[in-house]
Amino acid sequence: MDIKRLLGKKIKQYRILRNYTQEELAEKLNISQRTPSGIECGANFLTAQTLDKILEVLEITPDDLFYLNYLRPNKELVNELVNDIKLHLNDTEKLHIIYKVVKSIIRD
Repeated sequence: MDIKRLLGKKIKQYRILRNYTQEELAEKLNISQRTPSGIECGANFLTAQTLDKILEVLEITPDDLFYLNYLRPNKELVNELVNDIKLHLNDTEKLHIIYKVVKSIIRD
């Protein structure tokens, strides 16, 4: 996948999470109103200066923005989790912790 699109997708997710429209984000970043759209769809790549401002305005870290592994297909994610859990089959304490965490997340 294209890095510009991936980063744009993450920026859009954080923008929406913060309840900003593209226009509001542009205003806070002091950039043209069309620029966020171009960044979010992967048409434009942001400058280092704009990146710094985005991190500040959206209150995120570079790690938040650049961690992209979760964007892999669901089947890959499930397989990776299953393999990670299998590594701890003989560690009852870790398995119990994993179980409790997963169950607490998926309970309705």
